[in-house]
Amino acid sequence: MDESHLTIGLLQMSCTESPDRNVEKAEEMVREAASRGADIVCLQELFHTIYFCREIDDTYFQWAETLTGPLIQRLSAMAADLEIVLAAPFFEKRAPGVYHNSLVVFDEQGERLGLYRKKHIPDDPGFYEKYYFTPGEDEYQVYSTSFGRIGPLICWDQWYPEAARITALKGAEILIYPTAIGTLPGEDAETEEQFLDAWQTIQRSHAIANGCFVASINRVGQEGEVKFWGHSFVTGPFGRMIGQAGGEEQILLAEIDLSSIEKQRQTWPFFRDRRIDTYAPILKRMDD
Repeated sequence: MDESHLTIGLLQMSCTESPDRNVEKAEEMVREAASRGADIVCLQELFHTIYFCREIDDTYFQWAETLTGPLIQRLSAMAADLEIVLAAPFFEKRAPGVYHNSLVVFDEQGERLGLYRKKHIPDDPGFYEKYYFTPGEDEYQVYSTSFGRIGPLICWDQWYPEAARITALKGAEILIYPTAIGTLPGEDAETEEQFLDAWQTIQRSHAIANGCFVASINRVGQEGEVKFWGHSFVTGPFGRMIGQAGGEEQILLAEIDLSSIEKQRQTWPFFRDRRIDTYAPILKRMDD
């Protein structure tokens, strides 16, 4: 396999109210993914806890981890031991009263390549994230690894083409979207199907518009009244599904050929034909 080929592993799992058990399960799955050939392994949004933003409860702040805490140290050691690139979202305590929905990327030596903090923070029934998380004020990030350049974005970020475009313009070959999305009370099977279709469609469109790969990782399982429906997937630069998980716990492995990006961008040169002189209105909330 040449340097342009790699295997990416997406781990979708159910979580309990025991962060320790969640981390142990995640580590078992990471190790299995690595044993099956994964070069890059991606965990779901807030993998070490339940999706506690379903409700407002200040006791959940005790689950937050610092960048120098035991969770980050454990993830670093695991990446080095397995010689993989590891993308791991977590609930970050930055300072007293300042918390983020964050993600760290480790290289195969266990070195932390960087930290990304979720930019777009939702506030809807069942998704009360503004109570817990401060929006990240850092720039959109791209990390150069031995297995390609990856650009992390988190859940609600995935609905914004601006975030995908900027990250791709900064050089990302693979956009990674850890996610927590599911069915709320009162939503029937048809509604679930519509949401799933929209969720996949918007991210496949990012792959097409930017000529890059997209990897989306969702959780599964019943948490309170919310059912998280999984369906993690990887799509290529023209939106074709390379691999898709179902609705249960699963390790999804997908082979990626980074050399296909160049050919796709030659055929569909969206970056070449951008009219950057006409885009000033995008900096306004509304152009009225």
